[in-house]
Amino acid sequence: MVLKAKSRKTIWPIGRIVKLLSGPKYDGKYLRKLVKEKLGDTKLHQTLTNVVIPTFDIKLLQPTIFSSYEMKNTPSLDAYLSDICISTSAAPTYLPSHSFKTEDTAAKTTREFNLIDGGVAANNPTLVAIGEVTKEVIKQNPDFFAIKPMDYRRFLVISLGTGAPKAEKRYTAELAAEWGMLDWLTNGGSTPIIDVFSQASSDMVDFHLSVIFQALHCEDNYLRIQDDTLSGDLSSVDVATQKNLNDLVKVGESLLKKPVSRVNLQTGVFEDCPSNSETNDQALTRFAKLLSDERRLRHARSPQGKASKLKLANASATKSS
Repeated sequence: MVLKAKSRKTIWPIGRIVKLLSGPKYDGKYLRKLVKEKLGDTKLHQTLTNVVIPTFDIKLLQPTIFSSYEMKNTPSLDAYLSDICISTSAAPTYLPSHSFKTEDTAAKTTREFNLIDGGVAANNPTLVAIGEVTKEVIKQNPDFFAIKPMDYRRFLVISLGTGAPKAEKRYTAELAAEWGMLDWLTNGGSTPIIDVFSQASSDMVDFHLSVIFQALHCEDNYLRIQDDTLSGDLSSVDVATQKNLNDLVKVGESLLKKPVSRVNLQTGVFEDCPSNSETNDQALTRFAKLLSDERRLRHARSPQGKASKLKLANASATKSS
């Protein structure tokens, strides 16, 4: 038995319709088991560095950002990393949403989370991270000494993309004009509605940051590494065969050897940057040196660093006498 809409050519077998409407593509049980095994009882406050992880709360219909900095002011955000990771990867139609609770022992309160993929709110979380740092600058956090809010010239931003399909112009207005709900959910093995929203969200962030850094003449402070020419299994979000994983590693390694690229503000396409002859590998090395120098400078300016200098000076004076 099949159903056919009068105004559309798409024919949907009943079995496929039931499968599409009955639940997500995967039950997520193995992923949850694996994540919990790897992360154990580690909580947000135990991360080795400061992190910002976006999710979206479908009960509140608003983003929930798990931030190392914000957690200090909002203890209820100190969730298990396993719960956070399961939540931020719960892509609609692919994996089930995730719910959990945290307790604030000091305030004696419990907070409930009902979360899905962070990409719904921020498919490219770069702006979220910059926003968190900006808030700390405003609060005069000593980690960001002598930086003014919104002074992007003092920011170093490395944005690593997860790859994007080659622009094949698969959809047209003429084709989509005849689509119904099911066509937007699945078409040719992809999910058009998710493709559109996630790609738009990611591209707008890159476009926004490219404009800002170029306007401030500090475009070399923003490094976006992304391959937007993937096809076949490489461009999928759920093909986890060993071969495909190995192929993705090769894609990442080849990206290091490619020239630094920037989004063309007119076409939206990534192009080699004529004003920067570096490869991505060389740019990362430059960033690493800048960060290392900055770390040493901050340490020297810190109370601990000044105390160390004084100690060395006293020791040297004693030795001389």
